[in-house]
Amino acid sequence: MESLLTMLPGPLATLHFTKVEFGDVPIVFSNVRVTKTAADGIKLDLNLDWDGKCDIELDADMMPKLGVKSVEVHGRLSVLLCPLTNVIPLIGAAQVSFINPPVLKLNFTGAADVADFSAIDGAVRKVILSIIKSIAVLPNRICVKLDANNDYFKTYHQPLGIVRITVQKAWGFAEEAKTTTKRLLSKLTRASPDCYAEVEVGGEEAWRTTTKDNTTTPAWGETHDFVVTDFDQCITVTVMDHDVGSDDEVGVGVTTIKEMLTAGGTQELSLVHKGTETDGKVSIKCHFYHFEPDSSSFSAFDHKGDGRLCGLINILVANVTGIKGHREELTPSVVVTWGEKHRFQTAVKTDAPGTDINNPTFDQSFRLPVTSDLVGSSAESFRISCFNKEVEIGGIDIPFKDVLEAPDMTLQDSFDIGGGAKVRASICMRGVQAASGQEISLPQREK
Repeated sequence: MESLLTMLPGPLATLHFTKVEFGDVPIVFSNVRVTKTAADGIKLDLNLDWDGKCDIELDADMMPKLGVKSVEVHGRLSVLLCPLTNVIPLIGAAQVSFINPPVLKLNFTGAADVADFSAIDGAVRKVILSIIKSIAVLPNRICVKLDANNDYFKTYHQPLGIVRITVQKAWGFAEEAKTTTKRLLSKLTRASPDCYAEVEVGGEEAWRTTTKDNTTTPAWGETHDFVVTDFDQCITVTVMDHDVGSDDEVGVGVTTIKEMLTAGGTQELSLVHKGTETDGKVSIKCHFYHFEPDSSSFSAFDHKGDGRLCGLINILVANVTGIKGHREELTPSVVVTWGEKHRFQTAVKTDAPGTDINNPTFDQSFRLPVTSDLVGSSAESFRISCFNKEVEIGGIDIPFKDVLEAPDMTLQDSFDIGGGAKVRASICMRGVQAASGQEISLPQREK
């Protein structure tokens, strides 16, 4: 928590906790839905609600003390229990995540009473939510082993596919986002907003359209692909008015992937501004493509262009064995690279009681979106390396063609990286195919 506060802007970066008590109000779980998964497991979807009566105190340089007297968190959880076994505890691991970013409310006390919903509240909530998204919002999951011998390759669930979203146009708004001063200037100059749309799918990285100047009926017709992990992930479209200073929100439209597909792939979303529904609308359409062990989409014209994906590569790192060296001198990690654009690193392991630092377990996954410019005859090799601190102690280059030609386009092995060490890893490559209505049918609740 202390490290996240350093991400705050200006003088808020010196904020630090002097007291943290979360109180005794329990978390409430409700509205549970149970379904089977295609990968030999059980999936639980349930609401999480917490209205914590906390006693949190913070201090900062050149600022009076402030505190938080209550915290509210509301969201929907996805809990994967897999693989199922016939040996107690019967479940290999539990993976927990929010399907969409949760709602977070902070009730400040002290000096923050003056600015509850301005600089402090907005900045702190933004940083906290960004940390939550990076750890526990799909596609990220917190994995807890229930069986010490659990195989991570059988635990990991592949994403469902990609959704290709086109933001078509918006209309029916004029003054919702404007301050009093801007409204007066608009009347004097007869200027209209300069609009762009920002699109998010669950916890995926946001995408922004181009800006359409001086219009209350912007038409974009622009397209972007997002990876889908759950059909309940929200599609959030925020229409903004670009300004020289800070941009103003015109309105927000929200739907889910499930609702979009049920509606035939096209919807007109009502825009909500500061909690109030407006007359504004934004029109979007989408197409869903599921992943297949087929590389034909890598060269297909439909999947070429800015913002379009032709496939996905998932790299799983289970463990490393045979690292040489004294325990107290080892802090190993695994680095995966693909060309110059993609580099990922696992958590750095340190020696601790109960840890075999010479044979560390990582159980981490990395996702590489595939665009048409990255594949083909000149596709670069993958490199898997083991590092001790900042020094590479061994590595192996895996040609792209080896993965492409592997059974089911999945290369899984204990790769010899030299010096007697081996990295157990899996590289799974997938292309995309347009899904039919039957193929995207949603799972039914188990009776």
